[in-house]
Amino acid sequence: MEVKINKEIMDYSETMFFGLSLRQFFFSAFACGIAVLIYFRLEPLLGLETTSWICIVAAFPFAVTGFLKYNGMTAEQFVWAWIKYVFLTPKVLTIGNCNYYYAIASEAAERSTGKAFHRRGTRQKRQSAKSPKVQGVKKQRKDKKRG
Repeated sequence: MEVKINKEIMDYSETMFFGLSLRQFFFSAFACGIAVLIYFRLEPLLGLETTSWICIVAAFPFAVTGFLKYNGMTAEQFVWAWIKYVFLTPKVLTIGNCNYYYAIASEAAERSTGKAFHRRGTRQKRQSAKSPKVQGVKKQRKDKKRG
């Protein structure tokens, strides 16, 4: 006697009816019920061949729902995740990078010294040596050294 053991314990599913799990059996029976209902309603109106194709097309989504697993989610979980992603989640994320301590500290430093607060390690551009403001400061320093 050989006993099948899954390598992954989460892949285990108990078989209830005809080798199907309870979920698979329920959705298969539901698909058969839909097909029978459509057959008895449409067969007198459309004929046998057309009605049989309509039964197959109508029952297929219900039968597949019982067997479908995508990324470990059942069909209902996947549909709910898709609805949340497409309709309920905002497309533009409004979360931003805001350091409240830095904002408070920069405001306090500007008030006390009158200079802009510069945090070490930021990627803000420093004034280049060619800017007129820096050149004026360098010129004043040279004049003070000479005079």
